[in-house]
Amino acid sequence: MFRKQKFFLVLTCLLVSCLMMASCGKPAGEAGEEGGKPKEFLIGVIPAQGSNQMKLGADKLAERLAEKLGYGVRAEIYPDYNGVVEAMGAGKVQMSYLGPLTYVEAHERYDVEAIVTQLIEGKPYYYSYLIAPADTPYASLDDVVAHAKDIRFAFGDISSTSGSLIPGIALKDAGVFKSQQEHDFKSVTYTGDHTATALAIQNGMQDVGAIDSAYFNNLAKQGKIDGEKFKIVWQSEELFQYPWAVVGSMSEEDIATIRETMLSITDEDILSAFGGASGFTEAGNDDYASIRQAAIADGRIKPRE
Repeated sequence: MFRKQKFFLVLTCLLVSCLMMASCGKPAGEAGEEGGKPKEFLIGVIPAQGSNQMKLGADKLAERLAEKLGYGVRAEIYPDYNGVVEAMGAGKVQMSYLGPLTYVEAHERYDVEAIVTQLIEGKPYYYSYLIAPADTPYASLDDVVAHAKDIRFAFGDISSTSGSLIPGIALKDAGVFKSQQEHDFKSVTYTGDHTATALAIQNGMQDVGAIDSAYFNNLAKQGKIDGEKFKIVWQSEELFQYPWAVVGSMSEEDIATIRETMLSITDEDILSAFGGASGFTEAGNDDYASIRQAAIADGRIKPRE
């Protein structure tokens, strides 16, 4: 009798242990799923406009998507661009708001796919600007190059398309910039986001800065900077707008729901949080081919064999 009781006790313990391991041992992205649907997925957002300014719009978007998807959706503003890419690769984030460059990097490394982008004044394009104080003597890229030794230059995040990659290539082509350590400027700083760059110029902490045109115009429109205190000294060619991208494990049904929901959004709190968008439109990987080529040319990514 004692042996039977002991055997039953051991068997019960083993069964309990197996059940506990099964409930805790699911990989990222699968834990908490019921009936094929996750209880929650996370939207990662780059700090393009400063995390505090984007939180309201991101949270409201998450609420809207949760209503349509039928399960929890949460948004998190990450402290830097690369952090969002790594979170997607680790399975912590299922959908992200990325810059074009960070999207290209994430697509190359983790096969994420763009599904939606924002419209600015009805168009899915923006520019990289070089901005300076309105009373500065600099009026063109040539002026910036000619007076580089007197200029404190500000990029945004090092992984930003308009705040780093595109203006950096222009300055490299002009022969005045190679890296933060090797350049002809008085100094080179990376501010971290577009709002910080604009404020650094307005407050006299930097002399010329690289910035996203849509975020710059939206900051002025919202009164967060004084547009009269700036001048645009250079403008890039058209750049396709920031993508919203999803991981490969997301179902086609959920992707269709997300796309349909975002295309119908008119909430100003959501739209203004993302560069003062006028709406959303569909996007795909091919829309970022020119950014991919620029990233290859700049040594940011390697071409596929």
